Amino acid sequence: MLSEWSAECGHDDPVLVVPWSDPENPGRRFIDLRENPYDLDWLEEAAEHPPLLHVLRALNAPRSPVYTAKCDVWQMNDSEVDLLRVELDLIPEDVSNGLVSYIDLIWRERSIFASLHQHEQLMDRIVRLAAPLEHSYAALECILRPAMVDFSGPQEGFAVSLYIKAVGHSLEAAKEHWAAALTDVSALLRSRAFAGA
Repeated sequence: MLSEWSAECGHDDPVLVVPWSDPENPGRRFIDLRENPYDLDWLEEAAEHPPLLHVLRALNAPRSPVYTAKCDVWQMNDSEVDLLRVELDLIPEDVSNGLVSYIDLIWRERSIFASLHQHEQLMDRIVRLAAPLEHSYAALECILRPAMVDFSGPQEGFAVSLYIKAVGHSLEAAKEHWAAALTDVSALLRSRAFAGA
């Protein structure tokens, strides 16, 4: 599986703020799935994409090292499909549609949340462990970002935006490749191999 990570931690880069709310759409806000797992029913993205629902449930489970802050899923445009096709070295006849999602992840352990160095090590680990996954039609991209969490007092640290992109000869095929890659990456994040690597 094509896997890479980058950092967007400059002064002009956006900061993930948790909890958050969308001033233009009051219904869109942070939902703490750790405390209220049944609130998954309020997430349109999860309702429309069952694999995302299962992954969000797993990533917010008590034994997960992370929790989620935001997510979205959308269909790729033609130029995005072409770019990913080239990156994956696929023939044009095999690729005409694509799907991409992101999930913003925050590490639960405070010392990890606050450490740039530990996040860089985690990103290296994710990329290394994801590379052998057999998903020739999918790619993983992780972006390290600054974050501010304020549940009982503000804390500054870092978050990871986890992007899964997949292509296929049809939209249904792209969705299948995306779902399989998303599920495997989620399992990797919760695995003993990841925790002990």
